[in-house]
Amino acid sequence: MSAPLLVFDLDGTLVDTAADLIGALNRVLTGEGLGAVKIENAGALIGAGARAMLTRGFRMNGREPDAADLDRLFPVFLALYAADLVTESRPYPGVTAMLARFAAAGWRFAICTNKPEALSVRMIEALGLSAHFAAICGGDTFAVRKPDGAHVLGTIARAGGDAARAIMIGDSLNDVAAARAAGIPVIGVSWGYTDAPVASYQPDAVIDDFADLWDAVAALGAAASAAEG
Repeated sequence: MSAPLLVFDLDGTLVDTAADLIGALNRVLTGEGLGAVKIENAGALIGAGARAMLTRGFRMNGREPDAADLDRLFPVFLALYAADLVTESRPYPGVTAMLARFAAAGWRFAICTNKPEALSVRMIEALGLSAHFAAICGGDTFAVRKPDGAHVLGTIARAGGDAARAIMIGDSLNDVAAARAAGIPVIGVSWGYTDAPVASYQPDAVIDDFADLWDAVAALGAAASAAEG
C-alpha cells in the first residue's frame, strides 16, 4: 500500500510569494504605461497563473488586454519574475515543523501549482525544501491545470501516491475545485491569496496555522489510514 500523501498548493499556501510576484507584475504594467497595483490586492491577482495575473493587472487599470498583449508580455513577466524569484518569498511559519511531523508518521508530500514547473522547482530548491517533496508539478507539467482535477491526479501519480489516500491543501477556489474534481478531501488555509474567505469555497476544513493541520487531517479520518500504512 502506498504512503498517504499531502498535496500542497504553492503560492499563498506553502510560500508567501506575493511581494516578488506583484513586483514583477508592476514592472510589466508600468512598462505599458499603466499604474502599479498594491500588494493588498494580491488575493485578487494571484492563483490562476501568470497570464491570468497579467489580465487582472490590466483590468485593475481599466484596460482589457488582447491575446497579442498577453503573448508579448507573458515571457517578459516570466523573465522579470525569474530574476527575483526568492528575493522576498519565504515559507509560511510552521512549514518545516509541519512537514517533519507528518513525515515521521509516514506521510509523503507533493506540490500541485499553476506556477510553471521549472520556477516552482527552483523556488523550492532555493528555500531548502526540495528534499521533502516526491513531486513538484506546475501549470505546464500536464496538458491541464487547476481547477481541472486531472492536474491533481497527475501530481498524485507522479508522487507515487494513491488518490484514495491523498489530501489537498490550498488557499483558493482553484484548489478546492480541483480537489473536488479529483475526488479527494481538501483543507483550506486562511492566510493565502483569495478575494473571498477560503471557507466560502466550502473545503472540508479550514486551518489558521500549520500547527493545526495535524488535527484537521485527523478529523478527516486520515490519521488512522496513515497508521495502517
